[in-house]
Amino acid sequence: MLKTCSRCGIVPENHVCPYKKTYKKDRYENADKFRKSTTWTNKSIKIRERDKYLCQLCIRNLYNTFNLYTYKGVEVHHIIPINEDYDRRLDDDNLITLCQMHHKMADKGEIPRQELLDIVSPPGN
Repeated sequence: MLKTCSRCGIVPENHVCPYKKTYKKDRYENADKFRKSTTWTNKSIKIRERDKYLCQLCIRNLYNTFNLYTYKGVEVHHIIPINEDYDRRLDDDNLITLCQMHHKMADKGEIPRQELLDIVSPPGN
């Protein structure tokens, strides 16, 4: 039996078009959906409140800090990214408030994860 492929023409029924985009769910889809949720909005507010709306690297004068008290444009960063460990997406000890510059550096891996984890870990651990 034959069928028509809009890109390849007339082909066998079991033909898989090499030019057709496949729309498989990827691991980022859940992360994108989560970032738009009310749950994430509320959690990110709590983390910023916990960190006093200050970049936690700037107040420690680490990694090319320009202002010691950076509070404008701070963002909440997932130390272990959502697409690596979805179950840790809401863990307080996996979230840290960073300025945009430090957030980009952390995403690129220029700031060691362990250092960020040490900053947010409760005292005595």
